[in-house]
Amino acid sequence: MKVLAAYLLAVYGGNSNPSADDLKEILASVGADAEVDRIKLLLSEVKGKDITELIAIGREKFASVPSGGGGAIAIAAPAGAGGGGGAAAPAAAEPKKEEKVEEKEESDEDMGFSLFD
Repeated sequence: MKVLAAYLLAVYGGNSNPSADDLKEILASVGADAEVDRIKLLLSEVKGKDITELIAIGREKFASVPSGGGGAIAIAAPAGAGGGGGAAAPAAAEPKKEEKVEEKEESDEDMGFSLFD
């Protein structure tokens, strides 16, 4: 990532075709190690390509990547509801009761006690 960042900084700075030495200089200016193999690989991959087009292609690829989180919840809810509607409701009610109990315990412990007593 740091090599890519250095490349983008060089292009943004006006150097449309940065060399390995340019990238090494940028990395050295922030105290990062310059990995020559990675620099050569990056430069060979982007040689002759427009950075704007590369970024557009990258955005398209990221758009197809699942962003996680919501899918697992949506899948889990129908599976639980379909397996046994009567059993799913009490299971959902129990955690709510436990949460309320925990809140009361925490508030009871805090009442009457001070850090400076």
